[in-house]
Amino acid sequence: MHKVIYDTDPGVDDAMALLFLHRHPEIDLIGITTVFGNASVETTTRNALFLKREWNIPAPVAKGASVTIDPARAEREWPAMVHGENGLGDIDVPETIDLPLDPRPAHRFIIDTVRANPGEIRLVAVGRMTNLARALKEDPEIASLVKDVVIMGGNFYVPGNVSPVAEANIHGDPEAADIVMTAPWKVVVIGLDVTSITTMSRSYLGEMAARGDGAVKLLDALSQSYIDFYRHAVEDGMMVHDSCASVYVVAPELFTTITGAVRVVCGGIADGQTVVKPDNRRFPPGDWDGLPSQIVATGIESEKVLKLIRDTLLTA
Repeated sequence: MHKVIYDTDPGVDDAMALLFLHRHPEIDLIGITTVFGNASVETTTRNALFLKREWNIPAPVAKGASVTIDPARAEREWPAMVHGENGLGDIDVPETIDLPLDPRPAHRFIIDTVRANPGEIRLVAVGRMTNLARALKEDPEIASLVKDVVIMGGNFYVPGNVSPVAEANIHGDPEAADIVMTAPWKVVVIGLDVTSITTMSRSYLGEMAARGDGAVKLLDALSQSYIDFYRHAVEDGMMVHDSCASVYVVAPELFTTITGAVRVVCGGIADGQTVVKPDNRRFPPGDWDGLPSQIVATGIESEKVLKLIRDTLLTA
C-alpha cells in the first residue's frame, strides 16, 4: 500500500485526483492538506471538506498556507475563469461544511505524519508548494524520512500556461517550489510536458458518470464549466493535470522520464520557470552544482492513463 498525503487546492482537476487516490486499492490516503491557489485557502479547505463528506473519505483535512512563503510577493487574483467562483465549477456547495478540521496547520500535519511513518509517506502535491516548503523550513530532517514527493507542476520543453515560460502551480509561489525542488529528497515532477497532452473528453467523462455512482456523477457535474474553459486548447474536453500525478504513484511505467537538478526562476520576466539540468549534460561550475538529481516526466501513455483513471473511479 502507498501511504499518501494529498496536498491540494480544490479545484476541479484536484477533485478527480482526490477521488482516484481515495478509490485506488493500492493507495492508503492518510491525509489531505489544503493550500491557496485555485481559490483562497478558506475556499479550497471548504471544498476539501465538502468532497470528503460527499465521497465518504475518512482521511483528515488540515488547512494550510494562505499566502506565498515570501511575504513580499503580491497576491494574485484567483483563477475563477478556470475553476469557477467557488473553485468547484460553481456547482451548489454549502457555505460551510459541518466537519472538523485537523487542529494542526498543514505543514505541521505533514511533519508529524512523516515522522510517525518514516520512509513510508508519499507526498502528492498538486497546488502551490507552500505547505511543503514550510514543512522543510520548520523541520529539514523530514526530507530524509519521506519516501518521495510527486508534484503536478512545471514545464520544461513545452510552453507555460500562465506565461510563455511558467506553469500555474509553480508560478503561484516560485520561492517555495525552488525550496522543494532543491531539497535532499526524491521529487518527481509531472508537468505540462505530459499533462497538456492527456485530455479527457466530455463524452468520456459522461460515459463514466452514466456507469458510475453518485461520486462520479458529482465529478461530472462539477467538471462541466472546466471543460467549457478548455475550448481554446482542447476539443470538448479537459486536461487532467492533477490526476496524472496521482496515477504516477501506482503506475510509473506509464511515464517516460529524465533525471537532473531542477531550479525555479524567482523574479523577472521568467518568474516561475522550471529548468532541468539533465544528468548527462556537462556545464561549467554554477548554481546547479551539488543539488539533488530529481525525476522529470517528459512522456506519457495518455490512453492508458485515462483508462486507469476510469477503471479506478468506477470501482465504488
